[in-house]
Amino acid sequence: MRTTKPLVLLAGLCLPVLAPVAARPQAHSGTGHPAPVSQLGQVHFPTSCTPAAQPAVEKGVALLHSFQYTEAELTFADAAKADPRCAMARWGMAMARYHQLWDFPQPDTLKAARSDIEQAQKIGVRTERERGYIAAAAAFFEDNSVLTHADRTKAYSESLAKLHAQAPDDAEASQFYALSLIALGAIEDIEKMDNLARAIAILNPIFAEQPNSPGAAHYLIHATDVPELAAQGLPAARAYAKIAPDSSHAIHMPSHIFVRLGLWQETIDSNIAASASAAHATEMHRGESHYQTHAMDFLNYAYLQRGQEAKARGVAGDSLTVVGASDEEKLDQQAQLLACSLMELHRWSEAAALPIPKIRSLWLDSTYRTRAIGAARTGDLRGAQKNIRELRKIVARRAASERQEGYKVPAGESYDLLITGAWLAFAQGKTAQALDEMRAAAVREEAHSKGYFGPPAREMLADMLFEAKRPREALAEYKAALARTPNRFDSLYGAGLAAEASGELSAAREYFSLLLENCSASADRPELAQARALLAAK
Repeated sequence: MRTTKPLVLLAGLCLPVLAPVAARPQAHSGTGHPAPVSQLGQVHFPTSCTPAAQPAVEKGVALLHSFQYTEAELTFADAAKADPRCAMARWGMAMARYHQLWDFPQPDTLKAARSDIEQAQKIGVRTERERGYIAAAAAFFEDNSVLTHADRTKAYSESLAKLHAQAPDDAEASQFYALSLIALGAIEDIEKMDNLARAIAILNPIFAEQPNSPGAAHYLIHATDVPELAAQGLPAARAYAKIAPDSSHAIHMPSHIFVRLGLWQETIDSNIAASASAAHATEMHRGESHYQTHAMDFLNYAYLQRGQEAKARGVAGDSLTVVGASDEEKLDQQAQLLACSLMELHRWSEAAALPIPKIRSLWLDSTYRTRAIGAARTGDLRGAQKNIRELRKIVARRAASERQEGYKVPAGESYDLLITGAWLAFAQGKTAQALDEMRAAAVREEAHSKGYFGPPAREMLADMLFEAKRPREALAEYKAALARTPNRFDSLYGAGLAAEASGELSAAREYFSLLLENCSASADRPELAQARALLAAK
């Protein structure tokens, strides 16, 4: 399901690629009450609000830290009812509309949040610190249509930087400032790693001194959610779910690091729990369906890496029972997970015949992408060309919609069209062209995407080289793919085959042994038989 537009861009073949997909419905607030703050982590956020309102304010901040935006908005509204003169309650209601790493607030949302901030300013506050928080929010929500989302984020971050400098002992201000640096890195590639490093330097001492702080743990996961830094995020990942067990997002978030490091069973455990928690929260009107479907995305992917095809397909089937989702959203989620599964499983005939669900055309990118690759891989050149034509139309509309909503669209051919075009060229016997296009896709993916799900372009390049009977070159690319995405089933399997074909039997045994170690005892993917056969041979 695609209810939010991730600024932390999700690449791969079963989720939006390289850029957020526009025109998804936005989440709506529920009508319940949030969990006790003790189950959401500990925050220290003193304000000039009355004692009756203060617990709700601190609870709201804890919810903001875990991106439980519906609950946060409701909680700050409770604070405002308890104390109509509580300016920070209005600040919190505005901040609950700013989903920093998920989507850009659109004009109506900006207007509503600006109204909240204007009310906070009208109420007034007694402390310089509170004025700093409100000023930072006002900088983001400023009534100026010329400002881009990057402009707003920079202004917000710069304002928080001043607050951080003025009140270095305010751990919550420091955490919000660190999050703004991560958001800047998500919007623009320039100085991305520098911003992440600055955020990590702020968050690590807080996490060490306040091990129950939800913001420090959560934001450390986001700051290290790149291949180069993922290992640094493992302590926070293993702590966060315990810090805020009543947040389905907190239960899920560790899997961002687990996936980066190829820790598949931990990913599975995390997202089984997160999916159940999210469904319950939605039933209680404390959340939205996208918390559950996001967990299902990770669960499906991890099952595939553990060699559990039947369980992965079962997750796709469960899409039709997601709590709170519309029928169209359920069909969209199922289509995406089926596309992901078929690409991972290399079921090319089934991929070529993937049903086209009755959903809005802008949501059909993953379906046509998978159908095009499936057709090319089975030698159906006309079918591949037809699906690529449909995909090209969707990509053009998607790019136009994203630009209209303020998103940056990378120049040049889209990732979708690069990889589908590469496989079509390969099927046509244009091997050199195909390899060049897939290399270009790999460079683009590694420069611009988060790369959670689906076969990375580097792995597909290795597949091409292996099929072109260039196993040594293929092995080098499989190794490069594994360096960025460790323990992927298909990369390990492909590396084993390429090593065997290159006469490197010892290396082949190492890859096949690691593949079997990573798989569940109940794994049912047929490729495992060949791995076992080689290991059994004398």
